[in-house]
Amino acid sequence: MKKTIKIFLSAITLFTLNICTISGYYAINLPDSYYVSDGGSLELSTVFSIDAVSDNNTASVSRNNVSGVQKTSLKLFGMFPVKNVDVRTLQQPMLVPGGQPFGIKLLMEGVMIVGTGEVKTDNGIKCPAQECGLCKGDVILSANGKPVTTNDEILEIVSDSEGSSIEIIYTHENEQKKTTLKPALSASDGEYKAGMWVRDSMAGIGTVTFCEASTGRFGGLGHPVCDSDTGEIIPISSGETAQVTINQVLKGTAGTPGELHGTFSSALSNGIIYNNNEYGVFGEMFLIPDDIKPILMGLKQDVKEGHATIRTTIDETGPHEYDIEIEDIDYNGDKTKNMTIRVTDEELIQKTGGIVQGMSGSPIIQDGKLIGAVTHVLVNNPEKGFAIFCENMYESGISG
Repeated sequence: MKKTIKIFLSAITLFTLNICTISGYYAINLPDSYYVSDGGSLELSTVFSIDAVSDNNTASVSRNNVSGVQKTSLKLFGMFPVKNVDVRTLQQPMLVPGGQPFGIKLLMEGVMIVGTGEVKTDNGIKCPAQECGLCKGDVILSANGKPVTTNDEILEIVSDSEGSSIEIIYTHENEQKKTTLKPALSASDGEYKAGMWVRDSMAGIGTVTFCEASTGRFGGLGHPVCDSDTGEIIPISSGETAQVTINQVLKGTAGTPGELHGTFSSALSNGIIYNNNEYGVFGEMFLIPDDIKPILMGLKQDVKEGHATIRTTIDETGPHEYDIEIEDIDYNGDKTKNMTIRVTDEELIQKTGGIVQGMSGSPIIQDGKLIGAVTHVLVNNPEKGFAIFCENMYESGISG
């Protein structure tokens, strides 16, 4: 009898331990919030059954095409609590898959300091920028009360100062600050200088992820446009898109990422950019391709490991779909690295080595839904890389 009880208690203990382990795993790895399609319910594709039980008494104010928050409990096998999550109902959009390259032209909001340097004066070496607290990555917004938007404007203000102090309004790590810059007289050319280099604009090439046919709004890249010297996200005052022709591919190899080379095929703008954030660049296209059928945007819980395709452009023939495998899904990791992907398409591997720079934003399609976009390549293995959930891009740049 005692032996039977002991076996029974051991079985109960083992069962409880397993339940706690599984529940703990899902509590850590499942996200804290979800969207569900209008009229639908939250269904999770997990190894062990997870049921979503809503609290019908809790909801908050809705915004745009998204409902208020519905508090929901996730339960293992419908019995054992895992975690509480927020669920919002989304009028799930139909999106035109991109895959075409586009030119990016951004005008900064202010001018960004990309470096500081010495000024040789008759009284020794000085760096006015460093002396007043300015550093690489800071963005100057105004000087002596005058908004600054170009390199020439700040250069003119410093040159015309005749050594008088200049009040500088700037941002440092997203915090607005004020300081006083006193230019130094250069012994080499007799000009007043600030001891800093600044940048007011940038241009580059990326890939369109999606467009909304009804509005012309689009999202691309899947990651921010950052300054090449500072690594900081470029704050923009305005931007525009342009047509691009891909004319060369540098094939990627282990340790050396490949790259798409293209040229702006027209000086005319074909769209505007109004946002550059952690999830990509967003704006409006003047002309939406009418030969591509819109498809449903997949939500993050729709994504599963296994086969998918990416739609991208590697030559003048335009976008094509290529096979990939989604190897891992990370709901709570880096904002732009929600999926680990691997290129399996032999044609793409032969031509590019896998994922190359310039493919960022290439849409990922699985089960007929647009679920994400390519964002990064693994330098030591160009056949593998990372991708972002399309839901994250749409929320931050279109519906937000």
